Amino acid sequence: MAETATAAELIDRAVEAGVVPGAVLAAGRGQPEPLLQHVAGDAQRDADTRRPMTAGTVFDLASLTKVVATLPALLHLAGRGEVGLDEPACRYLPAFAGPGKDRVTVRQLLLHTSGLPDGRKYYRRLTDPAEIRAAVLAEPLVAPPGEVFCYSDVGFITLGELAVAVAGCGLDEFVQEVVCAPLGMTTSRYLPPARWAGRIAATEPVRGRAKVGVVHDENTEAMGGVAGHAGLFGTAADLARYACAWARDGRPGCPGDGRPAWAGDGALAGGLRAEALRCQTDGLAGNGRRGLGWGLRGDVWDNMGDGWPASGAGHTGFTGTSLSVDPVTGLWAVLLTNAVHFGRGLVNSVVRLRKQVHAAVAAELLS
Repeated sequence: MAETATAAELIDRAVEAGVVPGAVLAAGRGQPEPLLQHVAGDAQRDADTRRPMTAGTVFDLASLTKVVATLPALLHLAGRGEVGLDEPACRYLPAFAGPGKDRVTVRQLLLHTSGLPDGRKYYRRLTDPAEIRAAVLAEPLVAPPGEVFCYSDVGFITLGELAVAVAGCGLDEFVQEVVCAPLGMTTSRYLPPARWAGRIAATEPVRGRAKVGVVHDENTEAMGGVAGHAGLFGTAADLARYACAWARDGRPGCPGDGRPAWAGDGALAGGLRAEALRCQTDGLAGNGRRGLGWGLRGDVWDNMGDGWPASGAGHTGFTGTSLSVDPVTGLWAVLLTNAVHFGRGLVNSVVRLRKQVHAAVAAELLS
């Protein structure tokens, strides 16, 4: 019987086969210091530039923004009593208007059951960020609220705008204040400064030139680089700290003093964390098994692979990023790749790689 490949071996094979230019893996159990760590390949590989991947490479996290920035921002506001998860979103964001939208709750937006469409290419017809935001908030429903799961960028852009309206400051500023700073995520932010360029993984070439430090998502770029569905950049070490805040299984060692309210100890905080990881979409059309923001085991976008605990939760990003946690065993894994640097045609290969690597992580750390 052939020996099962380790997570590191799977990543090395993927780099050698040209599935991804490079990757950084960090995985652990109960503490943010990784028990498994592996770096392979290149952060940029094109005709005139080749930069090796490092453990400190900064990645465009793409849709991981939804669960690393927007979700905790909303939970922070909910924990302070400033937002009610079951209140209509229009209570906090009056511009979110149209037929049936007065029945869309904050919870439904987080669950992707609001009835909003999956996405719209606003950048093709609008260039002013304010116009794009107005178009998002005016987007009509395509299904009755609460009846269908439809993974929606439009919904999370809306949530980002809701957080801004309640917090009274920019989403980038608010995320720094209530997520990144308390958890010590020192190299995670929207709009990375130009001085970071040499350590940022390149994404898809546009007109022959790879994007480096400019968000890959076109709607986010047209909105000025900050949005609820995409735009956050970060490192594996920072995401390890974030993952640990969700995957704590009662053992000490995860980020402590200054921990955000939703991740800390106590009835309210524990309740918010547990609520976010509870499946709330069973029985709905669309094959979703979703918590608040998170995809759960058996979800149509499940990235966790065989052997990952049934209580696990995860999310992915289009650029090639993924993050998984399990609150029962304390298991967590961060796999960051810049797959899109090689173009959009390898999406299915990256999906397979994620599942294989996560399965290997579970086998290595839970055995």
